[in-house]
Amino acid sequence: MMKKLQFLPLLCVSIWGLGQIPNFPTSQAPNPSNLGIFSNSNYGSPARSVVPSVPHGGLSRQRSSKIEQQNQRMFQDDFKRIAQEQELTNRKEEYNRQQALEHSFYNLPSLSGKAGTQAYYDAYNKLASLNTENYPISEANFIVENAYYGGKQNLNQFKSGIQKTAKQLLQKMKDRKQDTESNTDKNLMIFEYLSKGMKLGGVQNKPIKYDFEDYMGAKDWSKMFVSKLLKTGSGQCHSMPLLYLMLAEEMNTEAYLAYAPNHTYIKFLDGEGEWQNAELTNGIFTANSLILESGYIKSEALQNDIYMKNLSKKELLAQFYADLANGYIHKYGMDEFVGNTLDKALEYSPNNIYANQLKSMYQQARLAYVAGQLGVTDLENPEDLKKIRFYPKAVAILQETKAQFNNIDNLGFVMMPEGAYEQWLGNMKGESNRQKSEEIAERMRQVNAEKQKQQEA
Repeated sequence: MMKKLQFLPLLCVSIWGLGQIPNFPTSQAPNPSNLGIFSNSNYGSPARSVVPSVPHGGLSRQRSSKIEQQNQRMFQDDFKRIAQEQELTNRKEEYNRQQALEHSFYNLPSLSGKAGTQAYYDAYNKLASLNTENYPISEANFIVENAYYGGKQNLNQFKSGIQKTAKQLLQKMKDRKQDTESNTDKNLMIFEYLSKGMKLGGVQNKPIKYDFEDYMGAKDWSKMFVSKLLKTGSGQCHSMPLLYLMLAEEMNTEAYLAYAPNHTYIKFLDGEGEWQNAELTNGIFTANSLILESGYIKSEALQNDIYMKNLSKKELLAQFYADLANGYIHKYGMDEFVGNTLDKALEYSPNNIYANQLKSMYQQARLAYVAGQLGVTDLENPEDLKKIRFYPKAVAILQETKAQFNNIDNLGFVMMPEGAYEQWLGNMKGESNRQKSEEIAERMRQVNAEKQKQQEA
C-alpha cells in the first residue's frame, strides 16, 4: 500500500502564561463636605466666620474612575498585543516544523552526524575562500585530500616537498645549461623527472610507476591522492597530472589539465606555439590522433569542450569541488552536501563531464529515496512510478533527473567500459608510440636549443 505523506495541522492556539489581573488600590471615599446648608439663614452672610471648603469630592472620584478605566484599557491592549504576537510566533514555528518535515521528505537524510563530516564542511568553505583565477594548486589539492583525512594533515609539510623538488629541477636545468625561462624546457624537465626518474640533490629518484591495483579508487579513495603518490612513488591518471601541475606552478611555467574518457593528462605550448600532450601514465608524448583512437570521443564532445581542452584555473577549481564531493560519497554516502558541492562545481564549469556524471548519480539517489517514501519500489516500472503523480515536488525531482541524463547525452558523453580503458592504455605502450614520443621530445629540444643560441649571440 502506498505510504502517504502526513502533514501536521496548522495550530493557531495562543499559549501565554497569563496570571490573574492584579487588584489595583481604589480611591478612598471623600470626607463629608463642610459646605453650608442653603436653607440656613446665615449662609452667605458677611458675619459668617467659617470659609466654606472647595467642593472636590465628586471630581476626584470621576478623575480616579477615568484613570482606572484608562489603565484597564492599556493593560487589555497589552494583553491583546502579546497574545497576537504569541499567536504569530506559534504560526511561524508550526510553519518551520512543516518546512523541515517537507525538506526531510524530499531530500536525502543528512549524514552530518557522522564523525569527520565537519572536515568536509570546513574544506568546502576553504575552497570557497580561494580566488577562482589565482590560487595555489597545491593548496586546493591539499584541502580536498585533508578533508578525507579528517583535517589532520599538515599543509606546510605537503607543500615543502613539492617546493624542494621544483627548486632541484630548476638547479638541474642550470647544471645542464638549459634555459630556465623557457616554458618548453621546464615542461620537458618535469616530464623527464616523472616519467624517467632523475638524480636530484645526490639522490636517485625512480620514475613514477602506474598503480594498476584499484586505480579508480573503488576500494580505497586515497589511491587517487597526490599525497599517496609522494609516499609510495606510484599513482595513476588522477594524481600524476596533478603533481605535474604543482611542480609547474612552483617552477613558474604554464601547463594545463585536460580530459579524455576516464582519463586526465597534461597539455602545454611548445616553442613553436603547438600544443603538446604529455601522457604520464605511459611516459610518452602523444598526438591528438592517439587520444581519439579510444573510440569514445564523439564530435559533440569536442564541440562542447568536455575532452582534449586545457582547463582554465577556474575550471580546474571546479574539478577540485567535484573531487571533494566524490571523496565525501566514498567515505560517507549521499546527502545534500554532495548536491551543493556539485552545484558549485557546475557553476564554475557547466560542461565538466566528471561533475555532471556525479550530479546524475546524486539525483538518482535522491529520486530513489523520495520515490521509496511514496511506496515506489521499481523506478523502471511506469505503473509503479505513477504513484508519485499526486506529489508535484516528487514529479519535479523526476524531471530534474531526466533532464540531467539528457544534458550528459547532449554534451556528447559515451560511457567507456573499464576493459576498453585498460586496452587503450595498453595500446599506448606500443613501440611505435614510444618512437613518436621521442621524436616529439627531440624536436622540442632542438627548437629550444636553437632559440637559446640566437638569444646568446
